[in-house]
Amino acid sequence: QVDPKDYTFSGLKDETVGRLPGKVAGQQFIIQDCENCSIYIFDHSATITIDDCVNCRIFLGPIKGSVFFRDCKDCKCVVACQQFRTRDCRKLEVFLCCATQPIIESSTGMKFGCFQYYYPELALQFKDAGLSIFNNTWSNIHDFTPVSGENNWGLLPENAVVQDYVPLPSCEELKAVRISTDAMRSIIPVTRGQRQKSSDESCLAVFFAGDYTTANARKLIDEMTGKGFQLVQTKEVSMKAEDAHRVFQQCASEFIPLLEKGPVVALEFNGDGAVEGCRSTINDVFSGTKVFVSESKASASQDVDNFYNFADMQMGM
Repeated sequence: QVDPKDYTFSGLKDETVGRLPGKVAGQQFIIQDCENCSIYIFDHSATITIDDCVNCRIFLGPIKGSVFFRDCKDCKCVVACQQFRTRDCRKLEVFLCCATQPIIESSTGMKFGCFQYYYPELALQFKDAGLSIFNNTWSNIHDFTPVSGENNWGLLPENAVVQDYVPLPSCEELKAVRISTDAMRSIIPVTRGQRQKSSDESCLAVFFAGDYTTANARKLIDEMTGKGFQLVQTKEVSMKAEDAHRVFQQCASEFIPLLEKGPVVALEFNGDGAVEGCRSTINDVFSGTKVFVSESKASASQDVDNFYNFADMQMGM
């Protein structure tokens, strides 16, 4: 028997509260009428609604469906979800992982950054919530109620540190969760999203489904960012043979047999020399693994466009 009280924080003031891994286990959760609280949901949930909260710090582990903020102001949040919506909110600062395009409505002073967080149970919670760590459109905000001449949202500073916004929990019970907010350890690869690119050279790398796809993609990200290249965006999506022709052009036939094993993981890197850097890293580090990599600077931007146009259509963006 589910007791709603176990899945609700209501009417709290100046408190630190939370739920440990395993305590929410895919239920829905409600947070309402809280003021100056620190709230941590270290588990996966079905949906979460947050109403009438003021000056709160909020961490929400992976949400299978939607998170909906209504009538909240001056809150700082770290959130992972399938759908993100706000209505009638003021001044929310959100480190976000969202599988679909985030939507704001009648909201002002919204700021977004890329989700950066780690604790040991988090990877499995993403799986349980049916979310891919590679599908994150955190900066692709849709403003449902734009005001001419004003901007209701922007991006957090690039060097924003999660802990300065949502500090680690101070109460004994929640300290048991072994958290790191170091971007290098984040379960979600930290991407530039819609920020200005530093170079006009990008490179597309695509890994095919297998036992080590995630590990390989992470390894390439570490190698490339270690060399000073920037990770712009990532995507995990299923492809069919006709999609392969569109995206991989003349090399399609080589990759089509690999598509039946499951979704592909694509990475876009940016920086002068990205194509050469990516090709040499893949030759050195992944010699036995079939990976699609852009051939040349000339073809790379077309590869990126081809892939992401296809992926956006797939995901109904």
